[in-house]
Amino acid sequence: MASSTRSISYTYDVFLSFRGPDTRKSFTGHLYAALTRAGIRTFLDDKELETGKRISAELPTAIEHSSMSIVVLSKNYAHSRWCLDELLQIVECMDTRKQLVIPDFYDVEPWEVRHQGGSFAEAFARHSSCWDTQKLETWKSALTRVADLKGWDVAKIANG
Repeated sequence: MASSTRSISYTYDVFLSFRGPDTRKSFTGHLYAALTRAGIRTFLDDKELETGKRISAELPTAIEHSSMSIVVLSKNYAHSRWCLDELLQIVECMDTRKQLVIPDFYDVEPWEVRHQGGSFAEAFARHSSCWDTQKLETWKSALTRVADLKGWDVAKIANG
C-alpha cells in the first residue's frame, strides 16, 4: 500500500521577528542581507508587506507560510505588544506545524528572557496596567519556551 505524504509549500524559508528600533538598521538588517544573498527567501516586514494592507492580518499569514522563524530577542522586544503577539503565533506554528524556531539573544542574556528579568521585567510591569493577567502569562510562557530553545548568543559569536 502506497503512503501519501503531504508536501508543504512555503512562501518564505525564514520569518524574522525583531523589535525594529533595536536592531532593524544593525543586526537584523545585516542578517536579512546575508540570508537573501544566500538565496534564502526571508520575510522582513518593511520589505515584504504590501503598502495599504493591514499589518495585523499580514504578519500571521507570513509566519504560517515560513518554514522557520528567527526571533531576535533584544532589550526592548518585550516592550512591544506587536512583538509579543507575533511570538505567540510563532510558538503556535512551532507546535502545530513543527516550524523550526531559533532564538537570537541580542544584547540580552538568555536567562533574562527565560525568567523575564531585567528589561523584560520592566516591560511586563508596564504591560500589567493595560493587559489582564492571562494575556501577560501567555506572553511570558511564549518567551520562556523560546528562550529554552538552543539559539545564538550574539555576544558570544565572533563579530556578532
